[in-house]
Order: sequence, then C-alpha cells, then structure tokens
Amino acid sequence: MATTGAALRIQLLGSVRAWRKGVEVALGPPKQRAVLGLLASRANDVVGVENIVDALWGGDVPQTAANGVHTYVGGLRRALEPGRSRRAAGAVLTSESGGYCLRLDPLDVDATLFARSHSDARRSRGPGSSEVTLRLYEQALSLWHGEAYSGVPGPFAAMERTRLRDLRLTAVEEWAAGMLAAGRHAEMVTGLTGAVSEEPLREKLRWLLILALYRCGRQAHALHMYEETRQLLSSELGVEPGADLRILYQQILSGHPELRPPGGDTPHELLGVREAAFRGGAPKPVQLPPLARGFVGRDKELSQLEAVLEEESAGHGASTPVAVVDGPAGVGKSALVLELAHRLIDRFPDGQLYVDLRGTALQGRPLSAADALGQLLGSLGVDDAQMPPGLAARASLYRSLLHGQRMLVVLDEAQSADQLRPLIPRGSSCVLVTSRQRFGGLAARDGAHLVTVGPLAQKESARLLAGLSEGRLDERDPATARLVALCGGLPLALRIVADGLAANPEVPVDALVEQYAAEHGRLDRLTVEDDAAASMRSVFEASYQALPEDAARMFRHLGMYRGTFTVQIAATLAETDWDTTRRLLSLLAANHLLEEEPGHRYRFHNLIGIYAAECAEREPPARREEALARLVRLGPTVPQARPPSGHGDWRDARAAAF
Repeated sequence: MATTGAALRIQLLGSVRAWRKGVEVALGPPKQRAVLGLLASRANDVVGVENIVDALWGGDVPQTAANGVHTYVGGLRRALEPGRSRRAAGAVLTSESGGYCLRLDPLDVDATLFARSHSDARRSRGPGSSEVTLRLYEQALSLWHGEAYSGVPGPFAAMERTRLRDLRLTAVEEWAAGMLAAGRHAEMVTGLTGAVSEEPLREKLRWLLILALYRCGRQAHALHMYEETRQLLSSELGVEPGADLRILYQQILSGHPELRPPGGDTPHELLGVREAAFRGGAPKPVQLPPLARGFVGRDKELSQLEAVLEEESAGHGASTPVAVVDGPAGVGKSALVLELAHRLIDRFPDGQLYVDLRGTALQGRPLSAADALGQLLGSLGVDDAQMPPGLAARASLYRSLLHGQRMLVVLDEAQSADQLRPLIPRGSSCVLVTSRQRFGGLAARDGAHLVTVGPLAQKESARLLAGLSEGRLDERDPATARLVALCGGLPLALRIVADGLAANPEVPVDALVEQYAAEHGRLDRLTVEDDAAASMRSVFEASYQALPEDAARMFRHLGMYRGTFTVQIAATLAETDWDTTRRLLSLLAANHLLEEEPGHRYRFHNLIGIYAAECAEREPPARREEALARLVRLGPTVPQARPPSGHGDWRDARAAAF
C-alpha cells in the first residue's frame, strides 16, 4: 500500500520514539506510545479498536477502554500531524473500517527494518561472502538501542519484547558463528559477552563464547565458563548442559585439533587484540577536570551521595552504583559531582573516565551513546583500527574491558536515560552523572540514585560571592545579601558577579549592585565576555532549545505572567486543555525550568522568569494580547496577574480586556 503524509520514522527497538522530518516529536503517556507501537508494527494495515483494546489491557479491560483508545489516537495525531486542523481527516494516522491505520513506509519502522536486514544477512551467507555477511549482521544489530518497547505497557508490547529479543539473539548467534568462521574470535568475545549476560541460560550463546575463549588462548577461562554454565543450568533448571556443550568441553580438555581456528594457528598465538590493547600498556585514565574554584556548601548532598555509594559498593553485587545529580542550569551540578569524584578517587585505583555528553549544548548535537562509547574505549587503549562499529558491539567491549576493574566514570550533561544506559558498566566501577532532567525511569528500571540540587542557601551564597570577589565584599555586607537575592542563589550567576566585581575595582560596589538590580538587562550583565556559553542567557537558552515544541510554547506563554500560578492560569494563557497543561507543566518542572510548590502551584526562579519573559516576546504581538486578554477575563481568580515590567503593549492589552 502506498504511503502518504509527512516523512515519519519510528523506533521500537528501545524506547518508543518518533521523528517527523528529522525532528523528534513528543508521544505522550506510555499507553499512547503503546498504541503507536502496535500501529507501527502493522504499518499500512487497519487495526480494529477491539484489537487495540486487547493489546493495551488484555483481559482486564476498563469500561472506558474504547474512549481511551480514541483519546490516545487523537494525541498521536496532534503529535504526528501538528498542522492538521481538528476537523480535517488524518493523512498519516487514518480512521478506517472501525479501526485505525498508520500510513508510512514499513522500512521507516526500525523493527521492520531489522527483520529485513536480518533476512538480507542470512541470504548473503555463502563461500567468499563472510565480510559482506558480517557487515550486514552488524548493520542490523546496530539498530537496537535497548530493550524493545522499553517502558511500554500491555500484553502486546510484552509479547513483542519477547519475540524481538529472541530474534535479536538469534542474529547475534549467527553473527558470532560467522566471526568464528572468519577467524575473528578475539573480536567476537567482546561482542558476545553482553548477550550471554542478558540471556545466561541460552546454551548456544555460551557454546560460541566458550569456543571463542579457547581459540584466544584462554583455556582456563573457557573451562571456567563451562563449569559456571553447568552450575547455572543445574540450579535454575535442574538439568545438565546439552550434548553440544559437553562434547565441546571434552574436546577442550583433550586439545582436539578440530577446535583450532581457520588457518591452523594454535590457540596460544591468538590473544584477544582488544583486551591486549587495554591490559598491555595503555596508561591508566586520569581524566577528572579540576575542582571548581571556591566550592562551598552542598554538605547534605555530598554526605547523602557518599553514603549511598559506599553502601551499594559494599554489596559486591553485579550492579554498578549510579548516582544522577539533576537541577536547573547554573546550579552547580558539575561542580558538586567533581567535588564528590575527587573525594572518591582513592576507592577506584584503576582510573577515572570523563565524558561531556553535550546534552544541552547550543552548538552541535548531543553526543550519541555510540560516540560516547568511542571516546571511552579510546581512553581505555582501543585504537581506531580496533574500534568495533555500532552501539551494541562497543557497549559489549566497554563492559568487557571494565569487568573486574574499579573505575570511576563521570558522565556530564546527560540528555536522556537511553543515552546513559549503554555507558553503565557492570561490577565494581561507579558512575556519576549530571543532567538538567530528572531521570525517574533510570531510577525505577536501573536502580540509579537521584539527587536534585537547588540554589545555594543565602549563607552559602554569600560565602561563595565574598570569597571570589577578591576582598570587595564581606559575607555580612548588605550589598552581598542583595546580590545573592538578585542571583537567586545560582552559583554560576554568583561567580559571574564576583568576576565583575574583581575586574572593575574602580567602580563602587553599590553602583554595580544597582546595575544588576534592574531587571531589564540583568541577563545582559550576567555574561562572560570571552565565553558566551557561560552566560546565564546561554545556559537557559540551551535548556529551552531542548524542549519539545509544545512545552516550549507553554514556556513562552508562562513568560507573560509574574508570580506563582496555577494550572488554570497556565491553561488560560496557552489555551490548552487541563490534561495537556498538567503534562506540560510536569515536563517543564522535570527539566527544572519551573519550580513546583505545594497545592499544584508553580513559579519561576527569578532569573529563569526574566528569561521566560524574553522568550514570550517571540510570540507575535497579537497572540500575546489575546493570551493576556484571556487571563484578565478570569477576573478575581488571578489576583497576582500582571505582565512583566517594561512591556507597555501587554499593559494596554490588559486594560482593553477590562
């Protein structure tokens, strides 16, 4: 069936995501993403409403299920076809014959593309085709970005997860067999270790890995893995290894010539190239950036993080302690994590790795997980010639190299949990992360410890400002207290102010305070001349640019209001329904662009509020006037409503609304 509508790409092999014309769209709640996953898996086929209900709820169907399906479809249409009017028929997600149909090229769904690529790899197998075949397998496996349908509920998603996982593991087994036939057993060891950890009872995977270990000259490791396999099968299933594994074990003990690799090399000559590169002389990585000058406070957060990491490390389990520090731009997340990391250095004698994931960089794109792994592997001694292609192979090699190591890994400015998960090794290492987003899923699924940091307290802020001002301020000066309030306790803003005080000794302190006191232009002054990326406006802009368009639009409209506001006020300003408004406010709060207060009330940090008012000016004047008029018509329910100072057109609009 021919496809119509805007270009669309769907990811099912990982978290369910979608891109329209190359731009990711927000897909809404988990069940809404489940509907998209079902329709995408059956692209261009009509799926009945009853089938969708069964896929989402199974045997426990609520009375409102059918209405729920229609609501989810409506949400998807708004996301996938934002320019469509409410009454216009959908072109991408259509209603047909009592059901719905998602119209797109099936190969724009990664699960379908994986199945096609896997079939192509199988068909290519034959004499003299090993390199082409292996490349096709690796291209197919590189489409995976985590567990299929990750975080999506319902029986259909559960069945698809199982089916696709089995299909992927079959492809891994076929790839590994091809690697053995090509004599590339050393590379295959690293690529197969992760699959064995994921599916430890799958005997074929273990057979392949044991043979590869033997061919690499690691006979003791191969025999140990066989014994581990035997014990695992006995304890979990009450059975002994199958015939193939038992025969392989006996052949290893006897040094059977059939086990030699292609070309006749003896096993002791076939040391793992990648493992040898790391363990044979690459310098220990020591990559932590220096501590922030004048670091103060955060005693509670540091004590909490140290206690959690020490307790988890003492468990000696397979899980790696992961701590994620989140908070708004400029709050000092990186400074806190680096302070903690330097305190922990002695506990991790094998080194420290550091990667800037560029999750909120204004210039360029965030670092992909595969590229981040490339940096990490390079730091561990893997050169370009040995670097495996694709995310899965790199993640497997990374885990293998860090197995048994006590390494401290610092991942700065993470964008998403999907970006992070492949970078978390197993075992005795420790991972510290900073982000402007709160990763609830990483805590729920992966056991990460989340610590949110807010602005510094007044006393700590005054100590930081006075300590960096080169003697121009005292902690108890009234001017210090006023500057702390104007900066809202954000360390980055305080550091910029301190730099300005130190750099202009001829300007009286009170005069500088008055310059910062003016709300209009304050962000212009909170900048560093030779480092635009360090200005307050730039760091706020980076957070804003990372938002989906509907959340960015809500942020702009909220910038027209001053003070604490409710869901009703936000819905009135942005002209959105209550469910959408709540979702967008929660998203802005999770990205630390809003602060949530008791009673479902919200407010801006004072500097973010100034930036939001600037963003509001990006809306056309007519829309600003309409939004303010809607707000004023609420009358006494918005006693604090007033437009930002210095914007006469909004005051005129408000007066006209009365």
